[in-house]
Amino acid sequence: MVELPLRTLISPGRYVQGPGAIVRLGEYLRDVGSRPLVVADDVVWNLVGGAVETAFRTGELPLRRVGFGGTPTAVEVDRLTDAIRAPGEDPADVIVGIGGGSTIDAVKSAGHQAGIRWASVPTVASTDAPTSALAVIYTAEGTFEEYRFFPRNPDLVLVDSQIIAAAPASFLAHGVGDALATWLEARATAASYSTTMAGGIPTLAGTALAKLCWDTLWDHALQALDAVRAGVTTAAVEKVIEANTLLSGLGFESGGLAAAHAIHNGLTAAPQTHGLAHGQKVNIGSLTQLVLEGVPEAEVADFVRFTTRVGLPTTLTEIGLSVDDTKELELIGVAATVPGETMKAMPFDVGPAEVVQALKSIEGFSRRVRREAGLPEPQPYQAPH
Repeated sequence: MVELPLRTLISPGRYVQGPGAIVRLGEYLRDVGSRPLVVADDVVWNLVGGAVETAFRTGELPLRRVGFGGTPTAVEVDRLTDAIRAPGEDPADVIVGIGGGSTIDAVKSAGHQAGIRWASVPTVASTDAPTSALAVIYTAEGTFEEYRFFPRNPDLVLVDSQIIAAAPASFLAHGVGDALATWLEARATAASYSTTMAGGIPTLAGTALAKLCWDTLWDHALQALDAVRAGVTTAAVEKVIEANTLLSGLGFESGGLAAAHAIHNGLTAAPQTHGLAHGQKVNIGSLTQLVLEGVPEAEVADFVRFTTRVGLPTTLTEIGLSVDDTKELELIGVAATVPGETMKAMPFDVGPAEVVQALKSIEGFSRRVRREAGLPEPQPYQAPH
């Protein structure tokens, strides 16, 4: 008997979004666990700690917090796992990540290692990490190391849109870069009938959510960014937050990843790109995927114009590289195409040489498109030392 591939969709247990949602964290968390461990760095805690303390009192939950080291490394995950059962403390039964995608990925990994439940409270909408059943682990130097997969998604994802809107607009823009890749990769995965992060071939729902994410961002991202810069939360802001967080999360996980994220992971191997946000590197990956696919020039040009207006890089110059960095580009090409990378979901074979050629091609093309559209010239990026 021939086994047919199974279609699968996975999702968080509960998703909550809206202005002031954080004051109800205790109420929703009480259904998940009674002994939470909160993980948040000092910057985030200074912003939301008072609201979280109030929410926990209302929910009659004890509050214990530990800081976050800044990068989701294996060592940091082990440290948080140890904190779950710290000597002299009641062992936690749920771990809560409050902050950005790095904090949340480390928390998911620690919760899984300790065998307890986990919840996500993002304070920025810069990645789709809050909803997913996987984490990206990096080396201490910031190079991609591995994906870690978990048997379930977070039990709770709570998003306070007022907190998101109060963060610098660049965070929202970076989230748009991450989320736009969702549809490009989902349609490639559907075409190749590849297995998704959910463990099966894409469902119609997963692919449709990826397309809805794309459409929502094209319709509302620029308006939402203007609103955030003005310090207001509008309907467009709510829609983009949901697209960046929920639609992108469900769409990438159950719709599939392909070249864009593989190239992101490859870019982390080049020291010149360190310090860039996840969504900035993913945007270069998306643009490179479009070149690899050979889509009509008008489609690639539209993407360059739109994402430049969003505030995302569309040239090698803006991520610290150049067409003359042959050694680094070859390293990126190899890393993006290693066995097991999501490049395998493309509906045709892609090798290191093809990645290098596509990366080199975007520099001149994007400069021309931007110049013709009256958009700013690319500014060189200098990685922090």
